[in-house]
Formats: sequence, structure tokens, C-alpha cells
Amino acid sequence: MERERTSAIRAVLIDIDGVLTVSWEPLPGAVEAMERLRAAGLPLALVTNTTSRTRASICARLMEVGFPVTSDDILTAPAVTAAYLREHHPGSRCLLLNSGDIQDDLTDVTLVGEPEERAGPESDVDVDVIVVGGAGDEFDYRALNRVFHHLQRGAHLVAMHRNLYWRTADGLDLDTGAFLLGLERASRVEAKITGKPSEAFFAAALAHLGADPSATLMVGDDIESDVLAAQRGGVTGVLVRTGKYRPDTHRSADGTPDHVIDSFAALPQLLERLSNSR
Repeated sequence: MERERTSAIRAVLIDIDGVLTVSWEPLPGAVEAMERLRAAGLPLALVTNTTSRTRASICARLMEVGFPVTSDDILTAPAVTAAYLREHHPGSRCLLLNSGDIQDDLTDVTLVGEPEERAGPESDVDVDVIVVGGAGDEFDYRALNRVFHHLQRGAHLVAMHRNLYWRTADGLDLDTGAFLLGLERASRVEAKITGKPSEAFFAAALAHLGADPSATLMVGDDIESDVLAAQRGGVTGVLVRTGKYRPDTHRSADGTPDHVIDSFAALPQLLERLSNSR
């Protein structure tokens, strides 16, 4: 079932992975749908928990495959995390555990050592904050145990998201949340989540567009982190049946999306229908 809202939509928030692309290849009709949004002059922001690339790298890849976007359109979990760390942990020594190089988006954040140093023994290094990004081969026993030791010594725990899995061209892969649950339970330290589904992330996206939540629509493939989280903040939620979408997860969710569509390619038609229903 869908819940109808009649407020005019004047801005759109769009997840990237699983909505526009899978393994950075465009989903059918996604580029054309984005072009239609641009032609309509609708303000939009691409809001993503992707932690393997910087905003500039994401923009370059999306442009390469045909999406009409700029770096200013993209809001990432690393960028929001950097803002959080600057405000709440200024000058803190941060140890980053992440798959991919995102240092360019962690502006004015003090990272402990160079990447090759962070891969080595850390017993003599003081760490104030553990920053956890996206999972990958870096999340091995040695790295996770090192993080565990720092948490036992009093380090704060900040995570860019707690997604359990994500969609690749080969299927679903484990993501950060699967490891974060264990770290939290073992250390008895609760992580501060800075990316989706945090309220702060959606607030930053709305502020970026100067948009009112009641006139904004969020499109995502994750019913909890994308859609229901946005709806709790007053944003209209649209779930797409692509990416990590699974019927069983949809059925067992704690809430009901405002709208469900087959893919992002169907978004222009939904927006037209909402406009005509007013």
C-alpha cells in the first residue's frame, strides 16, 4: 500500500548506489529520468552513504556514464562526518577504518598517521576517536581488534553508517553494520551514526537545498535507512525495487513507504501524478 501526500514536491533527495547505479553502472532509464528532472528545474541532491570514493570521484564517475550532475549536487556520509567531528571533537586524533581513500572529504580532521602506518601496530598511539567508514578487505581481524583495544581505552566511536549489506554486480555483500554490531557489543560503546539514517544527515541535505521537508521527496532502495528515516523527518519517501530491495525486508519493515516504484526511471511519472493530484 502507498500513502498519498498532496504537498507540492519542490526538491528531491536521491540515493546513488542501488537507485541510480549498481557497481557504478547506470540502471536502465536512470540517466534519462535524471535528465527529465533537470529539464523540469527541480532542485536535487544525491545523498549517499558511499564511503569508497570522494565527492569529486563520485561526480566524475556519474558524469562519465551520462548523469547530468556536479560535485555540488553530492552529499556524502564522509563529508557530513567531517562536519560532525569538527563540531564535536575538534582537534581530536582520529583513527579511520575504511575501504577506499576519502581523506579529501575529511577536511580539517586529524587522522593518526599515514595509511600505511594505520595498517601497522597502534599500541603506542593515542586515539581519541575511532571513525568507521565502509567495509572491505581492510576489516580483518587485526584491524577490528586494534579498534576494539582503543575503544576499551576510552576512544569514542563514530560510524558513517550501519548498513548491513549493499548490492554489487555479483549480489549482496556484507557492509559496516555487520561488524559494527560486534564492536559495540564487545566494547559496550554505542556508535554515533553520522550518515543515513541519522536525522542530522537529512537535515544537512535539506539545508543544502534550502528545502522544506514537507515539499521534499527522498528516493532510496533501503526501506529503513533511506525511506522510513526520511519520512520520520517529514519528507515524502519513495522506495525503489532495485539495488538492495528485497520483498521480505519490505514486508517486515517498521513502517510503510509513502510510495513504491519499480525503479528510478519511473520517478518522473510519479512526480507528474503527484502534481496532478493536487
